[in-house]
Amino acid sequence: MPLALTIARRYLFAKRSTQAINIISAISIFGMCVGAWCLVVFLSVFNGFESLVKSLYNAFYPDIIVMAKEGKTFDTSAFPLDKIKSMPEVAAFSLSLEENAFLKYGDKEFIGRIKGVDAAYHQVTEIDSFILFGRYKLKDEKYNYAIVGAAIDQALNVDVEHPMLSLEVMVPKKGRRTYLNPEDAFRKDYLIPAGVFAIQQDFDAKYVLVPLSFAQELLQDGNRVSSLEIKIRDKKESDQVKAKLKRLLGNGFSVQDRDEQNAVLFKVMRTERVAVYAILTFIMLIISFNIIGSLSMLVMDKQQDIAILRSLGAGTSMVRNIFLLEGLMGAMLGALVGLVLAFITCWIQSTFGIIKLQGSGSFVIDAYPVEMHASDFILTFLTVVAISFLASWYPAQKAARKDITLKYAG
Repeated sequence: MPLALTIARRYLFAKRSTQAINIISAISIFGMCVGAWCLVVFLSVFNGFESLVKSLYNAFYPDIIVMAKEGKTFDTSAFPLDKIKSMPEVAAFSLSLEENAFLKYGDKEFIGRIKGVDAAYHQVTEIDSFILFGRYKLKDEKYNYAIVGAAIDQALNVDVEHPMLSLEVMVPKKGRRTYLNPEDAFRKDYLIPAGVFAIQQDFDAKYVLVPLSFAQELLQDGNRVSSLEIKIRDKKESDQVKAKLKRLLGNGFSVQDRDEQNAVLFKVMRTERVAVYAILTFIMLIISFNIIGSLSMLVMDKQQDIAILRSLGAGTSMVRNIFLLEGLMGAMLGALVGLVLAFITCWIQSTFGIIKLQGSGSFVIDAYPVEMHASDFILTFLTVVAISFLASWYPAQKAARKDITLKYAG
């Protein structure tokens, strides 16, 4: 093998008698370089978007959420809150109650969803870090306050700095009754707008955060809540905490971690990532035909060398290994250059944010996010090696089977 490697290295860097072989070989190396660069850059961008989406959703979704399997709410009177609070893995928990509501501010109207939360909600999520205007405040001794999503704020034109008007919240009364005046079918109450949060469109155009007591009184739900939201101390213990909660609460409750709460979203993101990898790998497979062409022409160009090696006792495996290694070395050279260029490209983008998002003024970030993972570099390199091996095998095997020793022996 060392002799085959030495000869293959000489073939890779030495000039060929035919210029076309040099051109095709250079194209194959360049193609693998570009393919490796594209694959790492695209995967790194997907990593960046995935981390960004997770960070945004983490601001609203807890580490673990507990909900009733049947019905929209459950009663907390007999709920083992003390046992959950005493669990060493639990850092904080919060009770919440959600319901659709009709919102009115001045002469503007909007249909959204109120989410009643208790005083510990900002400890369970990161919502207080995403306040765009105003402040995060839900209640004091005199008033109830509302934290409005940014899209709802735009629709209602809420003034949180100097609120002259109250935010009117209306929900349907429970029970089937007939009212002569349609407004009598609703219960309503008022809140003072205190702040505006901006996280992600799904939340900004949907939710208004209100005090839990306000929501329970407006909805006449007593001690009932929609969910128990839990923050755990160590994210690695998520499965362990889920198992303990399921044993504690029984079959009447659903216990979900963050991935399960957003299962569809993360599944779509993973599918897109796999699709990009498959597409770029297929492109590199097409590029690898240049390896087949350059090696096939090289075999024809080196027939006299093969004959000499045969006469010196070189076996079939050695001849095959020479051309197989030559193809692998060229592809790996291109891959290594591509990986280095990809690292430089991703570092520049993550540091300086040169490539901007179109319409970036309406996004949380203004440039494409990039996050490099060592596993992507390893995966890309192994992919190039596998493709180049497959592309090099046929011409290498063909060279090994050539019986041209006698032709050049005399």
